[in-house]
Amino acid sequence: MKKNRTITRRDFLRGTAYSAFAAALGPSLSGKAKAEEKVKIVLIRDANAIDPQGQINSKILQKMLDDGVCELLGEEKPAQAWGKLIKPVDVVGIKSNSWFNLPTPKELEEAIQQRVMDVGVPSKNIGIDDRGVLSNPIFKSSTALINVRPLRTHHWSGIGGCMKNYIMFVSTPWLYHSDACSPLASIWSKPIVKGKTRLNILSLIRTQFYNRGAHHFDRRFVSEYKGLLIGKDPVALDAVGARLLQLQRIRHFGEDRPLDNPPQHIFAADEKYKLGVSDLRRIDLVKLGWPEGVLI
Repeated sequence: MKKNRTITRRDFLRGTAYSAFAAALGPSLSGKAKAEEKVKIVLIRDANAIDPQGQINSKILQKMLDDGVCELLGEEKPAQAWGKLIKPVDVVGIKSNSWFNLPTPKELEEAIQQRVMDVGVPSKNIGIDDRGVLSNPIFKSSTALINVRPLRTHHWSGIGGCMKNYIMFVSTPWLYHSDACSPLASIWSKPIVKGKTRLNILSLIRTQFYNRGAHHFDRRFVSEYKGLLIGKDPVALDAVGARLLQLQRIRHFGEDRPLDNPPQHIFAADEKYKLGVSDLRRIDLVKLGWPEGVLI
């Protein structure tokens, strides 16, 4: 596959075998990246994030989170980095994901909560939730959100990423499933979340890189990638995530097997809703840690 192939909007809408890559490249048609400043995101991996018994090593995961956030924000110490994101007066909602087959690792939830408390936010002003966010008092009064979920393929949206994780902030999530979930980015303008997200994290500790059908899960298609993808731009994280899932399918099958739907909500989030950057050429991906099998 040619890595620098130009994908047009027509290719994207047609839903080719490389639809994930098309979505990630977004609306650029000329083959040249736009002149705007690049968006920085950080990929960090550790070969020992999962121990031989299949358990996540919480100490290593905490260090991965710390090193990734420090690199993203240009700070040497976690307290300084998190101090740029969260203030002691904030009410902080940690938007997790509870899908039982591949939930947000509790070790990652705890690592985030610990750093928010280290900044000076009392535990009573921190909440971790997924399906109950609309009725959760912390999320209803939150001043800051941290968005964290595992990366996986998804029947309706192509991939389950940062943008998809906010679908529980609306009372009628099924209304956002039309056109391969293209309206997902509009949720980010709702008052309960607008302007509140301080950090987005895609857990790549384990990723599901292939599925067909609603709620499908097969451990044969789960990769122990042992990484975290960290940034402020949810669209950029999802674009890189889509590309990674595509590369994992190619490695596993020897070809890019198409998903039920291409992740065109990533394209729409950039072109229509102006939420963030979908063009991989405008994303500065900083890679830290374990390089083996990084793919991207």
